[in-house]
Amino acid sequence: MSAPARSLETASQVDGFGSRLVWAVSDTLVLTRRNLVKYVRIPESLFFSSVQPVMFVLLFRYVFGGAIRTPGVSYVNYLIPGIFVQTMAFGAVNTAIGLAEDLQKGIIERFRALPMARSSVLAARTLADLLRNVGVAVLIAAVGFAVGFRIGTSVAAFLAGIGMILVFAYALSWGFAVIGLFAPNSETAQVMSFPVLFPLTFASSAFVPVASMPSWLQGFASHQPVSVAVDAARALMVGGPTTSAVWQSVAWSVGIVVVLAPVAVRRYRTST
Repeated sequence: MSAPARSLETASQVDGFGSRLVWAVSDTLVLTRRNLVKYVRIPESLFFSSVQPVMFVLLFRYVFGGAIRTPGVSYVNYLIPGIFVQTMAFGAVNTAIGLAEDLQKGIIERFRALPMARSSVLAARTLADLLRNVGVAVLIAAVGFAVGFRIGTSVAAFLAGIGMILVFAYALSWGFAVIGLFAPNSETAQVMSFPVLFPLTFASSAFVPVASMPSWLQGFASHQPVSVAVDAARALMVGGPTTSAVWQSVAWSVGIVVVLAPVAVRRYRTST
């Protein structure tokens, strides 16, 4: 093959890849909009999912807060970073529920019959839940400031903490996507998710210091991903050593995506 012919073939391959990438991004954005519209069309679900983090803030702030000792920091400042992580982790369950519901109703099969990028279905679901979490973060921040939370570092560090939590929640969405694709329906997906989520969120540093837990539990509570994300967020929002905690949280987020995203994609390709 002559040099000009090879150049034309290479250009054609590049153009083909670019075209596929553009269509994949376009399909992802269309499906993301579809997933977000579903939230708006069910206002009851949106309302009660917004009430939940408010209830957690008020419950721990005014009911349990007086009994929990957090040396060196007020309990409300200790609590709010944990509420950020806990609420967004709970929100990641929506990925499992949404995918299981689409499979149950046959919508996934309809998507497969259309000339669209298969990767866009999972990408759009996780992206929609990420955008939903942005709204949740604004709500928690407003409630937190209303009950006495104050930034101990800087506005930039506080926003960096929220960004890091959003990355962590996005990673969790890929993990719960695997559960949603294995579950036969949305109800089962929810039931399957909580045995994973509850130990991670409540056996963590989100609500109480790890030092107050039994010694046999402290090892797990100190190093599991939710505690690492909470500690990093707390360091960025309230104060404390940040570099190690932030890098550990980022490493957990990247690791979860690297390990579980391929599992979700493989399951999506074979699910019926």
